[in-house]
Order: sequence, then structure tokens, then C-alpha cells
Amino acid sequence: MATKELRINSAIRVKEVRLIDSEGTQGGVIPTSEALSLAKEAGLDLVEIAPQASPPVCRILDYGKFKFEQEKRIRDSKKKQKLVKNKEIRMQPKIEKHDLEFKTNHIKEFLEEGNKVKVTVRFRGREMAHTELGRVVLERVLELLDNSFVVERPPQMEGRFMSMTLNPKAKK
Repeated sequence: MATKELRINSAIRVKEVRLIDSEGTQGGVIPTSEALSLAKEAGLDLVEIAPQASPPVCRILDYGKFKFEQEKRIRDSKKKQKLVKNKEIRMQPKIEKHDLEFKTNHIKEFLEEGNKVKVTVRFRGREMAHTELGRVVLERVLELLDNSFVVERPPQMEGRFMSMTLNPKAKK
């Protein structure tokens, strides 16, 4: 404990600190040496909580327990985060009706799971002369989905591809 205490306490290099004791009550502005002796008497550590304040705020607490609680808070906040994955579905402008419906069902599943979906139509060779067919395919996909999404990016050409991005509707 002596090495941990030195490491924490040695980082405090100011003459005076605003002290908060182990119960959370304010002790006012006192010299750093006095705050160190109070922490040593309590068998705890003096930790600088707000170094940017004037004078810096220090607290008497068990440093190991403090670090554990901080890490626990970080873990809990990560559990609550929702990871949104980007999925991509590729098609061709000459796609058959059944294939289009099949791929649209996959898009619907991805959106229900809360993922973003990029729907792409790939043009090959002479198909580049008829990019309007790709737009028709993407509009047909939108019709089949019945507003279970939000269009983040409308259909746009990107080289040999025409794509649009869909987001799931926000859940209430």
C-alpha cells in the first residue's frame, strides 16, 4: 500500500488543496501536507479528483476501490451501447421478380435487427448505358419494404454502382 500511496500522493504538487473527506463532507482549503497526514491517519489515499480547479480538489478514499468502481461504470455504459452494423445487399438491373422479393426480405430482416443496409445495383458492360433500370430496381425495393425504414441516402451513382442507404425506424 505504501508504494500505491506514494504514487497517488506524489502526483499532487500544489501548496493548497480543497479537501473532501471519506464521508463526502468538505474540509475547506488546507495545505497539502495536512491533507496527506489526514489521509494517512484514516489509512486511505489522497487522490486528486479535479486538478483543473483552483485550488485542486482532493478526496480521501481507498484508491483501489475507486478505480474498481470507475471501471465498473465504464463496463456498464458499454453494455447499454447498441452496436449498429452496416449490411450490404447487391443486385443487378436485370434481377428477376422472385430474386428481388427474396433479397428485399433479407433487407427487411436486417432493418428489424437494427442494422443499416446499403442496397447496391451493379452495372456491367453495356448496362451502364441504362442506369435508369437500376433506379427502377431500387424504387421497387422501397415499395416492397412498406415504410419500415428511413432513407438515409437516396439512390446515387458511384462509378459502376448505384446505391442507397436505409436506416431502421427509431423504436419508441
